[in-house]
Amino acid sequence: MALACGGGSSEGVPNSEISMVEEFKAPSNSPVQETDQVVQSERMLIRNGRLEFETENLEATSQQIQSAVKKYQGYMGSEQSYNTERRQSTTVNVRIPSRSFDGFIEDISGGVEQFDVKDISARDVTEEFLDVEARMKNKKELEARYQEILKKAQNVKEILEIEREINSLRSDIESMEGRLNYLKNQVSLSSIQITYYKETPKVTAFGKEFSNGFRSGWRNLVWFLVGLVNIWPFLLLSGFAILIIRKQITRIKSKNS
Repeated sequence: MALACGGGSSEGVPNSEISMVEEFKAPSNSPVQETDQVVQSERMLIRNGRLEFETENLEATSQQIQSAVKKYQGYMGSEQSYNTERRQSTTVNVRIPSRSFDGFIEDISGGVEQFDVKDISARDVTEEFLDVEARMKNKKELEARYQEILKKAQNVKEILEIEREINSLRSDIESMEGRLNYLKNQVSLSSIQITYYKETPKVTAFGKEFSNGFRSGWRNLVWFLVGLVNIWPFLLLSGFAILIIRKQITRIKSKNS
């Protein structure tokens, strides 16, 4: 490795220290120890849910959800409302402390006759968390060793190479810290999507029937007039023909009498 090179100087970083760091960088597999850790540690579960149901009162259901969120010290996320001819619906996303997940679901279920969707999921991330945590610990220890070696470096080449290794380790450590924080957040707070809706019955009132009938009649009248305009020459000729025939008939009757 270039770190061992110092232009032949005996004042550079000792080869023994570099070798120790290289050996430390090699991953060590200890499945038995990891399994023991998983068994002894509390399981880390990410619990999420999705509910969808019909309600008779949208406002009352909204108040029920808000009260439950406040009761269990959660918070409301995004909320969308939709209105169509046959349905009014609202979808809300809430975050609830995982320890209160079951209680919250039970409170929301009160008064619901039947769920269209009730999807409860749990994902165990214990092993992933312990694995990332262990690898991050190793990288931090390796970073500390490089920091000690950096203090003993006496030429630019050694300094640059050691700093490059430290920067690479620091980037990995920050990425792992971000992953651990994300897992902790997902484990501590459950995400629940709730969709509730009210069916709007399609009722045709007398006024609406009258209005529809009037529009339909007017539309038919317009089409009738348009048809007359298109055939007016034929109507005119037919009228003349009828007049001539009637005159002829009248004349014949007069002669016979």
